[in-house]
Parts: sequence; C-alpha cells; structure tokens
Amino acid sequence: MSNQGRDNQNLKEKTAQGLYWGFLSSSAMQLLNLVIGIFLARLLSPEEYGIVAMLAIFTLIAGNLQDSGFSVALINIKDIKHNDYNAVFWFNTGVSLLLYVLLFLSAPLIAGFYHQPCLVPLSRFLFLGFIFASMGIVPNAVLTRELRVKEKAIVSLLALLLSGTVGVVMAFKGFSYWSLATQQLLYNVIICIGRYYFARWVPSFKVDFTPVKQMFAFSYKVLITAVLTTINNNMLTVVLGRLFPAASVGNYNQANKWNTMANQLVSNTIAQVAQPVLMRVNDDQERQRRVFGKMMRFTAFLAFPAMFGLSLVAPQVILIAIGEKWIDSIPLLQILCISGAFIPMYTVYQNLFLSMGKSDYYMWLTISQIVIMLAAVMACHSMGVKAMVVAFACISILWLLVWQVFASRLIGYRFMSMMRDLMPFLFIAIAVMGLTWLVTMPVSNIYLLLIIRVIVAFLLYVTVMKLSRAVIFKECMDYLSDKFRRNRQ
Repeated sequence: MSNQGRDNQNLKEKTAQGLYWGFLSSSAMQLLNLVIGIFLARLLSPEEYGIVAMLAIFTLIAGNLQDSGFSVALINIKDIKHNDYNAVFWFNTGVSLLLYVLLFLSAPLIAGFYHQPCLVPLSRFLFLGFIFASMGIVPNAVLTRELRVKEKAIVSLLALLLSGTVGVVMAFKGFSYWSLATQQLLYNVIICIGRYYFARWVPSFKVDFTPVKQMFAFSYKVLITAVLTTINNNMLTVVLGRLFPAASVGNYNQANKWNTMANQLVSNTIAQVAQPVLMRVNDDQERQRRVFGKMMRFTAFLAFPAMFGLSLVAPQVILIAIGEKWIDSIPLLQILCISGAFIPMYTVYQNLFLSMGKSDYYMWLTISQIVIMLAAVMACHSMGVKAMVVAFACISILWLLVWQVFASRLIGYRFMSMMRDLMPFLFIAIAVMGLTWLVTMPVSNIYLLLIIRVIVAFLLYVTVMKLSRAVIFKECMDYLSDKFRRNRQ
C-alpha cells in the first residue's frame, strides 16, 4: 500500500473511532441531561426556569470561552509548542478575570433590563463560570488535537452527573432557581478540572505572549463569532424576557432545551472530529470535497430522523416527562425541531471554514444572520411568541443556503452536490414520520402512543435505508459490527 493509501486508511480509522466515541458521548450526555432535566422540570415552575433562562446568554458565552477562539487557533497550528499553550492560558485567564469584574458591576443593569431584582446576586454567582471556562481552553485544545474523544466524553459525563445530582437535590430542598444556577457553575468547574487531569498539561510562569499576537488575527474572529452565535441562538430568550412574563420565557426555554439536546446529539458527534480531520486534507481539494460531502451525508442521516421524530412525539414526551404545566411549550418545541434538523449542518460548514483559516467568513456570515434574524423576530413580536419562533426557525433553515454559497467558492462543493447529499435523507425522514403519524392515529393511550410511534418510525427508517442500500447506513452497520466482534474477542 502506498504512503497516501496508508494515510487515507489511518485518517478513515481515526475519523470512524472519533465519530463512534463522539456519538456514544453525545448519546450518553443527552440521555443523562434528559433524566436530570425531567427531575428539575417537575420540581421547578416555568417562572423559576424563566429567571435563570434570562441569564442563559451569559452562561453560554462562558462556554464559548472554553471551546472557541484560541482553542480553534491552537488546533490549527501544525507544529505546536508548550509556549503556544502557555501564552493562551495566561492571556485568557487575565481576560476572563477582567470580564468577570465588569459583569459583576453590570449586574444591577441586567436586573433592571429584565425588571427582576433577584438577578443581581444570581448573575454574580453564575458569572464565575467565565473564569473556569477560560482556564479550560488549553487542555481542551490538547485533547481535541489528539482526537482523544473518549477522554473528553468521560469528563463531560462525570461533570453532568455530579452537577446534575447537586442541582436536583437543591431543587428538592427548595432552593428554587439557585439549584439551576449551581448546576451550571459546578458543571464548568468539573469540566475544567477533568480536562487538566487527562491532558496532563500544566502552565508555567515563564510567559511569552508572542504566540498570542501571531494567533490573534485568526482567533479573535472565531471568539467574536462564537459569542455572536450564542447571541443569535438565545436572541428569543432575551427578547421574550424583555417583552413577556417570566412564564413565557420558561416555556420557550424548556422547548429550546429539548430541541438543543436532540440536535446536539448529532452536532457534538460531528464537532469532535470535523475540524482536525478537515484540516488534515487541506492540501488536496478533491479529497477535502469528498470528506466534506461524506460528513454532510452522515449528518443528514442522523439529524433528519432524530429531529422530525422528536417533533412527531413532542406532545407525548412533554406531557409524560414533565407534566401538563409545560403544555404551552409543546407547539414551540415542534416548530424548533423542524429548524433544529438543519442546525448540525451548520457545524459541518463552520468547521470547514475554520479548518481553512477562514474565520472572517465564519464571523461575517454569523453577524449577517443575527441582523436578519433580529429584524424578522421583532417584526413578528406583536403576533405573539409562536409567530416569533416561526420566524426564527424559517431564517435558520434558509440561511444554510448562504453558507453553501461560500463553501462552493472555497472547495467547489456545488449546490447540486449539497442537494444530492441531503435531500434523500430529508424526504425519507419526512415520509417515515408522516406514515408513522397516519398508522398510529387510532391509538389514544398517551404512553402506548409514544412507544408505538418510536418503534414504528425506527423500523420504517431502518427498512428504507436497507432497501435503498444507503452507503452511509451500510458503513455505520459494518463499523459497529466489526467493533462488536473485536470487543467479544
């Protein structure tokens, strides 16, 4: 076998292994998140969820600091050195401390904006997550560069289990929205500690900020874009918090939480490997185009049935899991699931641009999307929450075409290629869910209806994949079969 052939095979094996552990991690994370979320939603009210949701945009920005900006820049460096890591660690730690002080002083302004005085102490407590998130940038980059998805999965699961347990106990003891805040902060702390444990990297006090200067032109665009993406994803929470009662914010937040859990199952699986894999094929555009197209097909294969399926069973899931007090979140969840099916595709496009050093494309596309999204949402605010969510969902789907235009310019991935890669899975998923709905219409028992719909939809989708001889489906089954056989040996 030639050197190029061995490289291709090695990359394919590493990618498959990364996707395998990424999927297991995402599945376990979302399942655990689901269990914890059910307990918390039953113990807390929509108003209590709404209070913490008003600060979600700030706590998620803390997460951006952990996974974006210099983290992406570090992953893109071909010959990495300790000094590169060390410079990023001290720079981000200093920035996060400054940011915390500024936000600590801004807490009364935030509380005044939402007309909720309780947000002053609550926000100051949650803002501590910025510091721990920034300290986790370097070990996260170390683990990501080495495609150590398994170790990252262990840390994430442990952090969610411990923080979720604490949150549920506090909610049971009557700590109200403080239970949610403590869970979020503790999760960031444990993630940070766990990544240092596995990365085996420690900072030194000999600091040279030269690498930061060299990376800054690329990384600041990524960080700004990540923050803007967070603003975009949480725009409705901010607007609703300003214009509507806390209960409306809570219902939307609950719907968005279920939607996010589902689409992140796919997005996180892809994100674990997309950037490092695409970076390794940068020097061969034809190979890069093949790898990108395969990632798109794999994403569509998982995302469309998962999200359309959740939309189908949303009424049963919400009523059974968290009760009738959340019934107003059901139509919002069904709408969000439709656009949520396309969100994982954004992950593939974004990682393509980042792997090629095109952080400016990433930034300006996101800024443009935010402006259009905000205009559409505000234009619909007089028609109520549901109309605003519909506008948000429509823009989310249509804007994917804009990303496609730039992908075509960069690597020659044409519109028709995208259609060939996505449309079969889109139409099959729609047909499967439609047929499942028709077949199960006579069932009236809510518990039986949920079980039958899940089973029928799953069996129909698998059957169609087999009959159509979908290559992605066959490769996934072959890999899992081989994995199972090796584990038994």
